[in-house]
Amino acid sequence: MAEIRKREVAYKARIGEILKGKPQITNLDGRDRFNFLEIGDKKIIRVNVIANVIDKYVSEGEKRFASLTLDDATGQINLKTFGEEVKNFENIGQGQTITVIGVLRVFNNELYILPEVIKPVDPRYLLIRKLEIEKLIPKQPISPNERIALKDQILSKIKQAEASEGIDTEKLILEVNANPELINQEVKKMLEDGMIYEPRPGRVRYLG
Repeated sequence: MAEIRKREVAYKARIGEILKGKPQITNLDGRDRFNFLEIGDKKIIRVNVIANVIDKYVSEGEKRFASLTLDDATGQINLKTFGEEVKNFENIGQGQTITVIGVLRVFNNELYILPEVIKPVDPRYLLIRKLEIEKLIPKQPISPNERIALKDQILSKIKQAEASEGIDTEKLILEVNANPELINQEVKKMLEDGMIYEPRPGRVRYLG
Protein backbone atom coordinates (compact mmCIF):
# COMPACT_ATOMS: atom_id res chain seq x y z
CA MET A 1 0.00 0.00 0.00
CA ALA A 2 0.98 3.66 0.12
CA GLU A 3 4.30 4.42 1.77
CA ILE A 4 3.78 5.01 5.48
CA ARG A 5 4.79 8.43 6.79
CA LYS A 6 6.41 7.26 10.01
CA ARG A 7 6.90 10.79 11.35
CA GLU A 8 3.21 11.64 11.13
CA VAL A 9 0.78 10.40 13.77
CA ALA A 10 -2.40 8.81 12.42
CA TYR A 11 -5.09 11.07 13.89
CA LYS A 12 -8.12 9.19 15.20
CA ALA A 13 -11.18 10.94 13.80
CA ARG A 14 -14.74 10.48 12.69
CA ILE A 15 -15.49 11.22 9.05
CA GLY A 16 -17.69 14.23 9.84
CA GLU A 17 -14.78 15.87 11.65
CA ILE A 18 -12.46 15.23 8.69
CA LEU A 19 -14.94 16.74 6.24
CA LYS A 20 -15.22 19.89 8.36
CA GLY A 21 -11.45 20.40 8.21
CA LYS A 22 -9.77 22.91 5.91
CA PRO A 23 -7.39 21.45 3.30
CA GLN A 24 -4.22 23.55 3.03
CA ILE A 25 -3.01 23.52 -0.56
CA THR A 26 -0.10 25.24 -2.31
CA ASN A 27 0.32 25.70 -6.05
CA LEU A 28 3.68 24.66 -7.48
CA ASP A 29 4.36 25.11 -11.19
CA GLY A 30 0.64 25.20 -11.92
CA ARG A 31 -0.11 22.07 -9.90
CA ASP A 32 -1.94 22.01 -6.60
CA ARG A 33 -0.17 20.19 -3.77
CA PHE A 34 -1.98 19.09 -0.61
CA ASN A 35 0.02 19.96 2.52
CA PHE A 36 -2.25 19.05 5.43
CA LEU A 37 -5.79 19.22 6.76
CA GLU A 38 -6.41 21.86 9.38
CA ILE A 39 -8.73 20.68 12.16
CA GLY A 40 -8.80 23.26 14.93
CA ASP A 41 -5.18 23.79 15.91
CA LYS A 42 -4.08 20.44 14.45
CA LYS A 43 -2.32 19.83 11.13
CA ILE A 44 -3.43 16.40 9.93
CA ILE A 45 -1.81 14.32 7.18
CA ARG A 46 -2.60 10.77 8.28
CA VAL A 47 -5.86 9.52 9.77
CA ASN A 48 -7.16 6.46 11.59
CA VAL A 49 -10.83 5.84 10.75
CA ILE A 50 -13.37 3.12 11.56
CA ALA A 51 -16.35 2.97 9.20
CA ASN A 52 -18.75 0.81 7.21
CA VAL A 53 -18.11 0.08 3.53
CA ILE A 54 -21.26 1.18 1.68
CA ASP A 55 -19.96 0.99 -1.90
CA LYS A 56 -17.09 -0.55 -3.84
CA TYR A 57 -15.79 0.16 -7.33
CA VAL A 58 -13.01 -1.58 -9.27
CA SER A 59 -12.10 -0.33 -12.76
CA GLU A 60 -11.50 -2.56 -15.74
CA GLY A 61 -8.56 -2.30 -18.14
CA GLU A 62 -4.87 -1.45 -17.91
CA LYS A 63 -5.13 1.56 -15.61
CA ARG A 64 -6.16 -0.20 -12.43
CA PHE A 65 -8.11 1.80 -9.89
CA ALA A 66 -10.42 0.96 -7.00
CA SER A 67 -12.39 2.88 -4.41
CA LEU A 68 -14.39 2.16 -1.29
CA THR A 69 -17.00 4.57 0.04
CA LEU A 70 -16.91 4.69 3.83
CA ASP A 71 -19.67 5.83 6.20
CA ASP A 72 -19.49 6.08 10.00
CA ALA A 73 -22.87 7.84 10.58
CA THR A 74 -21.22 11.29 10.66
CA GLY A 75 -20.35 11.48 6.95
CA GLN A 76 -18.91 9.70 3.94
CA ILE A 77 -15.44 9.67 2.42
CA ASN A 78 -13.77 7.67 -0.33
CA LEU A 79 -10.81 5.36 0.07
CA LYS A 80 -8.83 5.13 -3.20
CA THR A 81 -5.99 2.97 -4.45
CA PHE A 82 -4.18 2.51 -7.75
CA GLY A 83 -2.12 0.01 -9.76
CA GLU A 84 -0.94 -3.11 -7.98
CA GLU A 85 -2.35 -1.86 -4.67
CA VAL A 86 -5.88 -2.59 -5.97
CA LYS A 87 -5.36 -6.18 -4.82
CA ASN A 88 -5.61 -4.98 -1.22
CA PHE A 89 -9.32 -4.31 -1.76
CA GLU A 90 -10.04 -7.85 -3.01
CA ASN A 91 -11.23 -9.23 0.33
CA ILE A 92 -13.09 -6.08 1.37
CA GLY A 93 -16.75 -5.86 0.46
CA GLN A 94 -19.86 -3.77 0.87
CA GLY A 95 -21.37 -4.07 4.33
CA GLN A 96 -18.11 -4.75 6.15
CA THR A 97 -16.81 -2.58 8.97
CA ILE A 98 -13.13 -1.71 8.61
CA THR A 99 -10.43 0.24 10.36
CA VAL A 100 -8.24 2.27 8.03
CA ILE A 101 -4.95 4.08 8.49
CA GLY A 102 -4.09 6.22 5.54
CA VAL A 103 -2.79 9.47 4.07
CA LEU A 104 -5.17 12.27 3.16
CA ARG A 105 -5.13 13.47 -0.44
CA VAL A 106 -7.06 16.02 -2.51
CA PHE A 107 -7.87 15.66 -6.22
CA ASN A 108 -10.40 17.75 -8.17
CA ASN A 109 -11.50 19.35 -4.88
CA GLU A 110 -12.29 15.93 -3.41
CA LEU A 111 -10.71 14.97 -0.10
CA TYR A 112 -10.03 11.23 0.05
CA ILE A 113 -7.86 8.68 1.89
CA LEU A 114 -4.96 6.79 0.30
CA PRO A 115 -4.81 3.63 2.47
CA GLU A 116 -1.78 2.22 4.20
CA VAL A 117 -3.53 -0.34 6.41
CA ILE A 118 -7.02 -1.85 6.01
CA LYS A 119 -8.41 -4.31 8.53
CA PRO A 120 -11.94 -5.72 8.93
CA VAL A 121 -13.27 -5.27 12.47
CA ASP A 122 -16.40 -6.01 14.49
CA PRO A 123 -19.12 -3.37 13.86
CA ARG A 124 -19.17 -2.65 17.59
CA TYR A 125 -15.85 -0.85 17.14
CA LEU A 126 -17.80 2.02 15.54
CA LEU A 127 -19.37 2.75 18.93
CA ILE A 128 -16.08 2.18 20.75
CA ARG A 129 -14.39 4.75 18.50
CA LYS A 130 -17.13 7.34 19.12
CA LEU A 131 -16.84 6.88 22.89
CA GLU A 132 -13.05 7.05 22.63
CA ILE A 133 -13.12 10.35 20.73
CA GLU A 134 -15.85 11.91 22.87
CA LYS A 135 -13.71 11.37 25.99
CA LEU A 136 -11.05 13.63 24.46
CA ILE A 137 -13.48 16.50 23.82
CA PRO A 138 -13.87 19.00 26.69
CA LYS A 139 -17.47 18.94 27.92
CA GLN A 140 -19.36 22.12 27.14
CA PRO A 141 -22.56 23.27 28.88
CA ILE A 142 -25.66 22.56 26.82
CA SER A 143 -28.34 25.24 26.51
CA PRO A 144 -32.06 24.51 27.04
CA ASN A 145 -32.68 24.95 23.29
CA GLU A 146 -29.85 22.55 22.43
CA ARG A 147 -31.25 20.00 24.87
CA ILE A 148 -34.71 20.28 23.28
CA ALA A 149 -33.16 19.83 19.83
CA LEU A 150 -31.25 16.76 21.05
CA LYS A 151 -34.42 15.29 22.54
CA ASP A 152 -36.28 15.85 19.24
CA GLN A 153 -33.45 14.23 17.28
CA ILE A 154 -33.41 11.16 19.53
CA LEU A 155 -37.19 10.82 19.47
CA SER A 156 -37.21 11.13 15.68
CA LYS A 157 -34.69 8.29 15.37
CA ILE A 158 -36.78 6.11 17.70
CA LYS A 159 -39.97 6.81 15.73
CA GLN A 160 -38.23 6.00 12.44
CA ALA A 161 -37.18 2.65 13.87
CA GLU A 162 -40.74 1.50 14.59
CA ALA A 163 -40.83 -0.47 11.34
CA SER A 164 -37.93 -2.49 12.78
CA GLU A 165 -39.65 -2.85 16.15
CA GLY A 166 -37.36 -0.39 17.86
CA ILE A 167 -33.72 0.58 17.95
CA ASP A 168 -30.79 -0.54 20.09
CA THR A 169 -29.47 2.19 22.38
CA GLU A 170 -25.95 1.47 21.11
CA LYS A 171 -27.06 2.25 17.56
CA LEU A 172 -28.86 5.36 18.80
CA ILE A 173 -25.67 6.60 20.47
CA LEU A 174 -23.73 5.92 17.28
CA GLU A 175 -26.15 7.70 14.93
CA VAL A 176 -26.99 10.77 17.00
CA ASN A 177 -24.29 13.42 16.76
CA ALA A 178 -23.98 14.26 20.45
CA ASN A 179 -22.14 13.28 23.59
CA PRO A 180 -23.11 9.68 24.57
CA GLU A 181 -23.64 10.73 28.18
CA LEU A 182 -26.20 13.35 27.13
CA ILE A 183 -27.95 10.86 24.85
CA ASN A 184 -28.23 8.36 27.70
CA GLN A 185 -29.61 11.09 29.97
CA GLU A 186 -32.33 11.99 27.46
CA VAL A 187 -33.24 8.34 26.81
CA LYS A 188 -33.54 7.73 30.56
CA LYS A 189 -35.79 10.79 30.96
CA MET A 190 -38.02 9.72 28.06
CA LEU A 191 -38.36 6.27 29.65
CA GLU A 192 -39.32 7.87 32.96
CA ASP A 193 -41.83 10.17 31.23
CA GLY A 194 -43.43 7.25 29.41
CA MET A 195 -42.63 8.55 25.92
CA ILE A 196 -40.70 5.40 25.05
CA TYR A 197 -40.29 1.92 26.53
CA GLU A 198 -37.85 -0.98 26.53
CA PRO A 199 -39.22 -4.16 24.93
CA ARG A 200 -35.98 -5.71 26.15
CA PRO A 201 -32.84 -4.37 27.85
CA GLY A 202 -30.80 -2.18 25.52
CA ARG A 203 -33.59 -1.60 22.98
CA VAL A 204 -36.21 1.18 22.95
CA ARG A 205 -39.50 1.78 21.14
CA TYR A 206 -41.82 4.74 20.77
CA LEU A 207 -44.91 4.62 22.96
CA GLY A 208 -47.28 6.48 20.65
